[in-house]
Amino acid sequence: NGFSPSDIDVLVVNISMLTCMPSLAGRIINYYKMREDIKVYNITGMGCSASVIAINIVQSIFKNEKNKVALMVTSESLSPNWYTGNNRSMILANCLFRSGGSAILLTNKVALKNKAMFKLKCLVRTHHGAKDEAYDSCIQKEDDQGHIGFHLDKTLPKAATKALVDNLKTIAPLVLPVRELLRFAIVSLVRKMNWGSTKGGARPVINFKTGVDHICLHTGGKAVIDGVGTNLNLSEYDLEPARMTLHRFGNTSASSLWYVLGYMEAKKRLKKGDKVLMISFGAGFKCNSCLWEVLRDLGNENVWKDCIDNYPPKTLANPFLEKFGWLHNEDPNTFVVPEDYVIPDD
Repeated sequence: NGFSPSDIDVLVVNISMLTCMPSLAGRIINYYKMREDIKVYNITGMGCSASVIAINIVQSIFKNEKNKVALMVTSESLSPNWYTGNNRSMILANCLFRSGGSAILLTNKVALKNKAMFKLKCLVRTHHGAKDEAYDSCIQKEDDQGHIGFHLDKTLPKAATKALVDNLKTIAPLVLPVRELLRFAIVSLVRKMNWGSTKGGARPVINFKTGVDHICLHTGGKAVIDGVGTNLNLSEYDLEPARMTLHRFGNTSASSLWYVLGYMEAKKRLKKGDKVLMISFGAGFKCNSCLWEVLRDLGNENVWKDCIDNYPPKTLANPFLEKFGWLHNEDPNTFVVPEDYVIPDD
């Protein structure tokens, strides 16, 4: 792309479940022999929503300093939190999370405008850490036997929905046309006035597709994707990138957004002038979102190049669940392999 390590003015690295000395950012600087005056930020513990937080850091720097180039690196370390116990709510993380990573080059140099793929339009962050239910829904902890792991509570979809609602209340006026905001306000007012004389009725839903062309959703899990899709009245076409990314790569934590965006690019969905709304969730509990404008037609090869033609598949059925699903009904403390059970060869 014409850039060398010495061209980087700002380095932001986020990796939630790994803290090392020197930091991962320091190791990158050492490996690539970057400049001594580089601004460095190493973010840990911010969960799957760290990418948007890192973008916000770069955005703040760019507001005060001109003609800068920033590199944002996002990854995750699974080994320190690989769970070896038998608590089902913590075993789930072993099945859901996968290794992944991404690197994004950001700049506010006017001279590089013609090389840019996207332009950041706005960014909103929401944090529900003051609410115990939200805070405890996704947390690193020890089980009763002292095994460290990542606990995903049943309240996680509810916490994600509440954080999403508060986040969208802030970002909606920034991304939607006035006519849609007025329509939603009028429909909500009429429903409220008629509430006593009617038996409920359909809940008014704001149509984000009036101001956004694509929804880039964090692959937090099937329940999270379904919940956001229901609350925003999104079609299967809108949810396809997130579903396929979860199917192919799993939840790669903060880098998952860029895998979802890569799916859209590989499918040649992104055209000049399109608006892409990124929505991410993370432990804490956080919901962060930002809006990008596509600056040119995109369709370059990326991480999807070896399999994009096979997506979406005819079925998303899990072959392992079909063969071993009966294990869900067993008590892990008393389980023994049945004498007549034959382990499949394939």
